[in-house]
Amino acid sequence: MGKKEMKKVVVVGGSIAGLSCAHAFLKAKGWEVVVLEKARSVSSAGAGLGLDPESCDALKDWGIGDGLLQQSLPLSIEEDRAIDSNRQAHIVARDESYNHRAVHWSDLHRLLYNALPAGIVQLGHEVISYEEESGVGPDKEPQVKVRVKKVAGSDDENNIQEYTGDLMVAADGSMSQTREKNFPGEKRRYSGYCAWRGVLDGSTESNAAAMVRRVYPDLGRCLYFDIAQGTHSVLYELPGGRLNWLWYINQPEPHLKGKSVTVKADEKALAALHEQASKTWVPELATLMQATTDPFINAIFDREPLSKFVWGRVVLVGEAAHPTTPHGLRSTNMSIVDAYTLGNAIQNRRLQGIDAALQEYESRRVLVTAQQVLFSRHLGQLKQGLLLPEKFSWISADQKIRSGLLQQNMHSF
Repeated sequence: MGKKEMKKVVVVGGSIAGLSCAHAFLKAKGWEVVVLEKARSVSSAGAGLGLDPESCDALKDWGIGDGLLQQSLPLSIEEDRAIDSNRQAHIVARDESYNHRAVHWSDLHRLLYNALPAGIVQLGHEVISYEEESGVGPDKEPQVKVRVKKVAGSDDENNIQEYTGDLMVAADGSMSQTREKNFPGEKRRYSGYCAWRGVLDGSTESNAAAMVRRVYPDLGRCLYFDIAQGTHSVLYELPGGRLNWLWYINQPEPHLKGKSVTVKADEKALAALHEQASKTWVPELATLMQATTDPFINAIFDREPLSKFVWGRVVLVGEAAHPTTPHGLRSTNMSIVDAYTLGNAIQNRRLQGIDAALQEYESRRVLVTAQQVLFSRHLGQLKQGLLLPEKFSWISADQKIRSGLLQQNMHSF
């Protein structure tokens, strides 16, 4: 295809959703791709996540399946355990056909980033506005003009750049400015709890790691959920012997600065966490949490599902389209599958045009992502005890009720 026939897509946001979109459009062929990312460098932050088979298939189709296998571990089992008042664990639900893979966020992000041709991702570029214009291109098709400020520079006009595309993909996260423009005044929904998160390097903290492995014998292939009174925790292994954990705690909405949902823990908060862990969890998990350096706190939010993701030649993907709580391991998976679905629609509807492709994407993703957002919300409320009588016991509950803890229920929710 000649240069004049190339279409151009401007992707706003260089997180996993945005990089996945870059891969999807390159796979579709006939597209020039630029990704605009505010951060000035590739981040090594984050924690663990789980990828489902559909996401793994997408990554494989983009040519990075082998890299994923090297950077991840299997999660073939989900196990939910109830913790009694004596801090003893009782298995209440188990799924041995879970079929996910565990990977660290930064490892997956770097895998996607390094597999792109040089120059596609423009770091240090903050989008400040966009505008759609009708019938101005050489083929009289609509175009989107995106104005960008270089983060490292000044605010003068020489620091402002403009990118013009046939399509703008908004992958700008849960606090998306693009979504805000189309839904002014929309508020995110606080879940009622926050999550402490940490990753223990099992190779250096061998004593704590060894203790945990004795009582969580399927680490390396199992996603563990421990449920205590009004709270629950998550534990699984990442490559390199790293142990990823989360602990969800019901509390009032914290004071947050700007658009961040992350709170840095001070010494007082850490001391309280360590003390409460020793009263709540099996001793080995409490020791793991106490041995982890620099755990951090995420306030947990989602938003009400949207009925549309497309406005003209502007389309939402990932957390911009459907911010979700983490309980169904859906955030990253939905982002990757959004990108994959959009790329396939662009390719499949090549003759019908961009607008037909966007309609196909929207029709395939709006309802299914709404279901997943609402199921994740439900599952979090269930495991946090927010939907249960005060003296409810998972240990004595019948098997049908226990099975409601499993993520396999998502598609029938």
